[in-house]
Amino acid sequence: MTTVQKTLSHPMAKYIREDRLPWIYCPGCSVGIVTNMVARAIDNLGIDFNKVVIISGIGCTGRSSGYFKTGSFHTTHGRAIAFAEGVKIANPDLEVIVISGDGDIAAIGGNHLIHACRRNIDMTVVCVNNFNYGMTGGQFGPTTEHERYSQTSPPPIGNYEHPFNLVKLAASSGASFVARWTAVQARRAARSIQKGIEKEGFSFIEIVGACPTAFGRSNRLGDGVTMHKHLLEVAEIQNGLPPHEAELDYDNRIVCGEFVNIEKPEYTAVISRMRDRIEG
Repeated sequence: MTTVQKTLSHPMAKYIREDRLPWIYCPGCSVGIVTNMVARAIDNLGIDFNKVVIISGIGCTGRSSGYFKTGSFHTTHGRAIAFAEGVKIANPDLEVIVISGDGDIAAIGGNHLIHACRRNIDMTVVCVNNFNYGMTGGQFGPTTEHERYSQTSPPPIGNYEHPFNLVKLAASSGASFVARWTAVQARRAARSIQKGIEKEGFSFIEIVGACPTAFGRSNRLGDGVTMHKHLLEVAEIQNGLPPHEAELDYDNRIVCGEFVNIEKPEYTAVISRMRDRIEG
């Protein structure tokens, strides 16, 4: 009897470097899910992935750029958006996508985030929010909820700081497209990433994910399956809700949806018009 061996291939093998699989992410981590979301968004749009640049910073999410066959750039800590702005200004025809974490985007990179929103430069930022610095041991960060435990905010007090709400931050800073989903809502999130890529302006998509190895362990939230089931249970979809009302309470209510979708002048287009006026 002849045994036929079937070779399995990643469904997004066109975009993903299969020679680097399996992922380096911990079991139960959401980052691999989000990497797949971005690949599916690119595939759904049918854009030439040779004209796509994936840029990431440092951290668990920051490793995602290395898995794409597109142009990719693994940058320094907190500077993913700054590098992405340089790429977009140098070649406005490129589709620039940033994939990074809450610590990289909102802590050391927070200044770059708010000013990229303000400028409305055409790029799509996908931020995986797992509420801590997962790669470096699980320290608390700018999105860690008040009184949550981490390696640097142990019991009995926990985190004494108050967190950023990234949806509110991006919207109030001037982003033209803002959305939030959990890692469990993969199809909805991929569609929002797709809309973000299509949008001529700055798009910010927050994906609330699970970090069972660090955040989950410190707060006794269970394994990856348990944490993802919880995200589904507390997710509340309210498309079109004013962004200042899009609350995020991990235990009870995570408001998801697309909150901002407006038209405004895009940064590189404005630069081009100014250049034409000067040269004309």
